[in-house]
Amino acid sequence: MSISSPIHFSSDLETINDDEQETIAGLNQQFDVIMQKTAEDYGHAVRSVHAKSHGIIEAEMTIADGLPPELAQGMFATPGVHKVFLRLSTNAGDILPDAVSLPRGLAMKVLDVEGPRLPDAEGSTQDFIMVNGPVFQAPNAKKFLSSLKLLAKTTNRMEGTKTVMSSVLQTVNKGLEAVGVASPTIQSLGGGPNSDPLGETYFSVTPFRYGDYVAKFKLKPISPDLTKRTDTLIDASVQENAIRETVQAEMQETHGVWEFQVQLCRNLEQQPIEDPTVEWKEEDAPFVTVATVTAMPQDSWSDANVQKVDEEMRFSVWTGLEAHQPLGNINRARKDTYRHSAEFRARFNGCPFHEPSR
Repeated sequence: MSISSPIHFSSDLETINDDEQETIAGLNQQFDVIMQKTAEDYGHAVRSVHAKSHGIIEAEMTIADGLPPELAQGMFATPGVHKVFLRLSTNAGDILPDAVSLPRGLAMKVLDVEGPRLPDAEGSTQDFIMVNGPVFQAPNAKKFLSSLKLLAKTTNRMEGTKTVMSSVLQTVNKGLEAVGVASPTIQSLGGGPNSDPLGETYFSVTPFRYGDYVAKFKLKPISPDLTKRTDTLIDASVQENAIRETVQAEMQETHGVWEFQVQLCRNLEQQPIEDPTVEWKEEDAPFVTVATVTAMPQDSWSDANVQKVDEEMRFSVWTGLEAHQPLGNINRARKDTYRHSAEFRARFNGCPFHEPSR
């Protein structure tokens, strides 16, 4: 079976709805509800989504030499080594016991990336934000706003109720998987397996400009120290920070290597720009490795890195190069909402954000 040529990037690929600004205002309003509640609870402002960290990992990204022209694009056009920070997290906006099993997130900040930058993108870094599944739970920001309103109503200290509900949903999800049905919605509500984040594969879910083309991204574990943890479950029934403690213990001896992969858009009907609930099937648009990310054994919860990364950095898909412009309705909504969330944290905590260099 032949693979189609990649689609060339054009601003015409996006379809912008008339009510997007209204939806973004609604998202910011609901995020304010979540952040205000959690800040009052904790006496400290946390992220509006992916509030709970499980590990902060220092690593290096090595961009491959000799990539073919369609892959040697943007920051990947220049071979070399970049320092990176990885932040492992869970997607809720409140800091819950790990027994509430939610999808995993991985945010990666690549340092010292040269090239023309996106509007309002400070510093010289390139951020990639990923989750451990290939699709988003809502087709657009308006649908996501409906879900967010429900989430905002449950953002409080009803941890016991959420833990019980998570256990029920995990059972339901296992039943669905047994008959070959995966449910991103149930997983997003707390029914996902409590898997070891070091063994997970992470996806950008939404599309991005890739220089002259369009792509989605994937970070795939390949070293034995990581792959042996794929599908390994963590018992979080006793310790509320079991995932963080497990990752911290494992990283003391882990030599982690991931492949950073690119999936070029090749057919706009099969690989739509505006609907991230549609999976881009690999048989139609294969993932190809353009870089590796390597982490040596370390303390993944050191006080210094928790302060530097968890407290003093912000992650946004809009922090980076023009050549990797976020595309689609969900990504357009992320620009203002991510900054709005970060500015709330900075004001409440009295801690401005810093884009790092070497």
